[in-house]
Amino acid sequence: MPWDYVLESGQRLFWLYLLSSALIALLFTGFRVIRQQGFAIRQYWLHPSALLDYRYFFVSWFIKVFMLAPLLLSAKSIALWTFQLASPWLSRPDWHLSYESLALLYTACLFVASDFSRYWLHRWLHTNKWLWQFHKVHHSAPVLNPLTFYRVHPVENFLFGLRYALSAGVVTGLFMTLFGPRLSLMTIMGSNGFIFVFSLLGSNLRHSHVFLGYPAWLERVFISPAQHQVHHYSRYARFNYGGYLAVWDWLFVSLMPSGKAQRSDRFGFQAQQMNDYRTIPQLLYAPFVSCYRLLAYYAKKKTVIDRRTSDGGGSRHGAVVAKPGAGTITGTGRP
Repeated sequence: MPWDYVLESGQRLFWLYLLSSALIALLFTGFRVIRQQGFAIRQYWLHPSALLDYRYFFVSWFIKVFMLAPLLLSAKSIALWTFQLASPWLSRPDWHLSYESLALLYTACLFVASDFSRYWLHRWLHTNKWLWQFHKVHHSAPVLNPLTFYRVHPVENFLFGLRYALSAGVVTGLFMTLFGPRLSLMTIMGSNGFIFVFSLLGSNLRHSHVFLGYPAWLERVFISPAQHQVHHYSRYARFNYGGYLAVWDWLFVSLMPSGKAQRSDRFGFQAQQMNDYRTIPQLLYAPFVSCYRLLAYYAKKKTVIDRRTSDGGGSRHGAVVAKPGAGTITGTGRP
């Protein structure tokens, strides 16, 4: 049920994570950041963008549970397939790990594999012109709050569900092959211990207006709340793809330290571009409209190129084909 997000430690909205984020925000910034950006507390939480996030959260939950979940492979199934494929090729190591060491290693590998795959899928959502049309839904929020994390199109939710099943399943299958069935996850309050710690350290501040950065050297390892907010500035949307770890951005040249970014009080797109993302139906169908326009643009472009070729390079049919909505939310332009 939707309220399980507040009660389960594996969810971003777990009550303890929300409480810790609120305490960190009060400790380091108080309310001055919100005031500096022109928001009173009431205006912030009741902003039209925030109200849309609240409503969309329930719609997204319904779609995820009743429409997407039955379509997804489970991590357990992929783990069994991985075990069957890897068993003839891998043998168990001669050295012995204690139960505690194995649990720590397994938990750490799950965390790293999940974060690594999350980085590449997030990056792909930005660099692929078709997937970007769906990821625009998340970046369309002009005001960030913890529920903005769930402003995600069902197509993107499906891809992230598949990503998790693949990463967790493959890691689990390999560990079953190498170490047998004595696997155990190191958990805190029922959640992966690493995710619990990182979530407790203010993960909900990433989707907020509390610009909390880390020292530059630390932002090469861990994504700070400020770094993810920078990612929501349109000019820096191709930086800071990481989930919990910034090391992937550092290694693959997509890192933007929060201290080097030009601060802005605007998230998302230009006001005119936001018009396509102001209601729940728009959040759901606008990406398909954008993909249709993109497809029509390329079909028309191909027709013009074919005509030029058949004319021997003549200019009679050499009219320029403008991209539909170029530079707007419906066009092919990416931030």
